[in-house]
Amino acid sequence: MTVNRRFVIRALIAAGVAAVLGVAAVIGYLLVVVSPNLPSLEAVTDYRPKIPLRIYTADKVLIGEFGEEHRDFVPIKQIPDMMKKTILAIEDTRFYEHGGIDWIRALGAARANLAGGFRQGASTITMQVARNFYLSREKVVSRKATEILLAYRIEGALSKDEILELYMNQIYLGQRSFGFSAAARTYFGKSLKDLSIAEIAMLAGLPKNPAHHNPISNPKRAKARQHVVLGRLRELNYISEAQYQQALHEPLRINSRGQEFEAHAEYVAELARLAVVAQYKDDAYSKGINVYTTIISADQDAAYESVRRNVIAYDQRHGYRGPEAYIDLPADEEAREDAIDEALGKRTSSDGLIPAMVLAASPTEVKVETIDGEQLAITGEGLKLAAPALSANAKPTFKLRPGAVIRVMRGEKKTWAITQVPKVAAAFAAIDAETGAYHAMVGGFDYTLQKFNHVTQAWRQPGSSIKPFIYSAAISKGFSPATLVLDEPIELPGGANGEPWRPQNDDNVFDGPITMRRSLAASKNVPSVRILRATGLDYAHGYLGKFGFDLAKHPKNYTMALGTGAVTPEQMVSAYAVFANGGYKVQPYLISRITDSKGTVLSETKPPAVAQDGNRVLDERNLFIMDSMLHEVTRTGTGAQATQRLGRNDIAGKTGTTSDAMDGWFAGYGGGIVGVAWMGYDEPKSLGGREFGATLSLPIWIDYMKVALAKRGPIERAAPEGVVQQDGDWMLEEYTSDPTVRGIDLDQAPAPEGEAAPGEETPAVPGTPAAPANPPATPPAQPATPAQ
Repeated sequence: MTVNRRFVIRALIAAGVAAVLGVAAVIGYLLVVVSPNLPSLEAVTDYRPKIPLRIYTADKVLIGEFGEEHRDFVPIKQIPDMMKKTILAIEDTRFYEHGGIDWIRALGAARANLAGGFRQGASTITMQVARNFYLSREKVVSRKATEILLAYRIEGALSKDEILELYMNQIYLGQRSFGFSAAARTYFGKSLKDLSIAEIAMLAGLPKNPAHHNPISNPKRAKARQHVVLGRLRELNYISEAQYQQALHEPLRINSRGQEFEAHAEYVAELARLAVVAQYKDDAYSKGINVYTTIISADQDAAYESVRRNVIAYDQRHGYRGPEAYIDLPADEEAREDAIDEALGKRTSSDGLIPAMVLAASPTEVKVETIDGEQLAITGEGLKLAAPALSANAKPTFKLRPGAVIRVMRGEKKTWAITQVPKVAAAFAAIDAETGAYHAMVGGFDYTLQKFNHVTQAWRQPGSSIKPFIYSAAISKGFSPATLVLDEPIELPGGANGEPWRPQNDDNVFDGPITMRRSLAASKNVPSVRILRATGLDYAHGYLGKFGFDLAKHPKNYTMALGTGAVTPEQMVSAYAVFANGGYKVQPYLISRITDSKGTVLSETKPPAVAQDGNRVLDERNLFIMDSMLHEVTRTGTGAQATQRLGRNDIAGKTGTTSDAMDGWFAGYGGGIVGVAWMGYDEPKSLGGREFGATLSLPIWIDYMKVALAKRGPIERAAPEGVVQQDGDWMLEEYTSDPTVRGIDLDQAPAPEGEAAPGEETPAVPGTPAAPANPPATPPAQPATPAQ
């Protein structure tokens, strides 16, 4: 007994000495090896998170975010109490009690780890902050030792709230999202304050393993982890039993499409991004720069919806093109689902045009499975577009059958219909007439399908939408809206194969002598060519420069009157602003100010004072007359639909259709807003023999203006000094006694039957400019003959 007792005592002493020596060794290791190599705490004491570049509308709606990391920095006082409680409940219940290391929890973890390796973690919030800022997640002793010392140093340097603030803004939560605010927007499209308990619990389950518990890629595991979090909340009595049960059974709507914004302004956001990166280089993506554009969110939404709605309407007028692809559907159910998921996953998403797989098809019903796994039965009107593809005689490459990849959409009546992704392109731009500030910009049908911005980059023939600028040149030469112009066939040198060029009116109808006012309203081609010739080709060509057009892109020949040059929608909206604002040149601009992450203004563009004599490019008398003629277009001419549908008398503008209807335009203004709509194929081809600017682009313009003009009153102009009424219309006062501006080419009118032609016995109309024997320039061999 004595021997045994002595042995036990010695063993205990030895163990105690060994323990002391072990602790001393550990302490020595920490002090001698680890401590001198600890990094500076500057990263946490002077926290500067990588905050992405963000783009906003003028009314502070987020429309774009660019950066490697999605992160919102939210001060701890603004984080909802339930969010904080939930994080602490599952990650570090004793956070406000321990000094950086929870030794009680650590001992429990140690027992588990000694039983089978490093299986259980005991990391506190503070330790996780140390790891997130300085270390890897590798479970080795040296890393853990460093983590412990850093945790103590962080606790000594920061308050508990500051540590929790760092954690909640820095932690990685999957999908390139850092911090819980960014994760809330990424997974649920919400701000933290709008999250439900169920959603909070889902996010709180992510830090342990963001990939394993990702609700997008691993919904079952995410749900299981969420239940663990909710159970912990109930265990700690942070939520009631009723709240617990409600959260357990609450269906969650996970955003699987990636980050979404409150307004569709992708083309705007990209232009703003390019401008900021050009100025701030790579810092633009991480310094929390905020860009505030001039875009008005309601106007932008109206423009986006209008473009999409009218492009789809055009596309469906021209018939169904058939399925996007076909696959063979396997007989095995699991293999079948995998095949469907793979095929639909290859389809680029387009807002509202949902990829779907045909499961069964008949002339009266088509059953499909969408990319979201929903099965639909489409019947009745929903089959209208695709009816030819359901015919028994449909070609195999066109027919709807099981395995066909198609698109479906939900209509206004919430019923489903077969649709397709349009191939035609379109654009719309609207600016403030006085300042040039963009209110809306839609550069194409869908940014995800095509990044090319047609507003700023597409050079297209303007067709008849160029005519007002030719007519304005004529007004400056003394001609007036009452000037009679001969609308009869004309021949000019320069046609194809050595033949004369014979411009045509679109309807092939010639009305004889008509007024310039009627010629513009009806978009007559032949009278417009005669007006250009009478005005002077060189003069009219140079005159286009007043409005900001690139003269090198406009031919110096008579086809110029028919819009055979090249313009961008941005140029057109700027040019028409001159008519809208009283004769002043404006430069469209998009960015109003740029701030840093703290709101300090880095740069600012204040609305320019455009209405100054130095900016005037059009005489106010010419402007007044042209404004009245452009109003006529929208009252009685090719744009009459605008006044009828908007119910306003201050609407003015011009349609434009190029040769073979390859481009359709409408440019116009009202209430101080200028808008331009365009439609056409990127590889130019006819939009259809019965399509015009009035059917293609005018509806886009009208639908936008219904929203944009809702709170804007009409603008009326009084006649300025120097214009008078003569022959029932306005003209420049100094030309009232000049007979040469009363008519154009009237001496060339064909004589009535039985009478001699002018030039034989009948004298020419006094003062009427005659056709020059040798025109100063000839048109191209294949000129355009736009009508509207």
